[in-house]
Order: sequence, then structure tokens, then C-alpha cells
Amino acid sequence: MKENGSDELILSDEPRNISIFGYELIREVLLPDILGKDTPEILYWAGKRLARKYSLKTIDEIIHFFSQAAWGDLTIKSEKKDELEFELISPLLVSRVKSKAEHFFQLEAGFLAQQIEYQKEAVAETFEHPVKHAQNVLFTVKWDKRDKLEK
Repeated sequence: MKENGSDELILSDEPRNISIFGYELIREVLLPDILGKDTPEILYWAGKRLARKYSLKTIDEIIHFFSQAAWGDLTIKSEKKDELEFELISPLLVSRVKSKAEHFFQLEAGFLAQQIEYQKEAVAETFEHPVKHAQNVLFTVKWDKRDKLEK
């Protein structure tokens, strides 16, 4: 990602490496220390906030964003009339799951909820289903067309 002259970043396909230690230090140590017991709820809200800043038009753009953000490889596992199930796979997930009794992926869940809310034009919510002994996390996004968003 690179800056475009404003506060926003532009997604880029430039190859890069990230430090797992640096990523984990911020995500698993610093943020929970600062946010305390409200960490999951605040991260969900923060994910929604990020999605508002980076409004994406398609599922493919969401998948690309996850890759660019180094959150992992996102795929659709199933799709129903008012529900999508996503799978997130990343080597970082293994270390996160092994390193802590508590682990959550609410930043990603909130981001998905807000993106799907925009795309479906209906109120959406994401539920995470972490898998403890694998490299994946499942997310179920549900929306209700009866709860239309006001434009």
C-alpha cells in the first residue's frame, strides 16, 4: 500500500515482507494491553471503520484487500440467500492460535460485516468460528434485506 497524497492508502501489488514478530507485537500484545477486556468489541468496530475508509465494490476486491493487508487468503466456502461463509487461511493464524488461550479475529470480522453491508445494501453481521488446530478461521456473514440501509 502506498499513500496517494491524502490520508488514504492505495492498494498495491508490490511484493513485500512483513515481520511476524512486529505484527504479533502490535496485534497480540500492545492492542490488548491498551484496549483491555473490550479488545474484541473495539477491534470489530475498528474493522468496520477500516471498511468505511476502503469501501470495496466486489467480493474479489475484499479478497484482494485481505491479501494486501497481510491478513491471509480469504475464500468463499458457501453462499446462501442471506449468508456467506468465508475461510481465512494464513501461516500467522497458526502462531496466534498456539500462542494464546484467547485469540480472536474481530478486526477481520468487522471489516467483512461492513463490506457486505455496503454490497448487499442491508444490515450485516459477521460471526467468527476459529479452528484451534489449523491454519484457518471461518466467518459467517449474515444480512437481512428487511433491514435496508438508508442512503
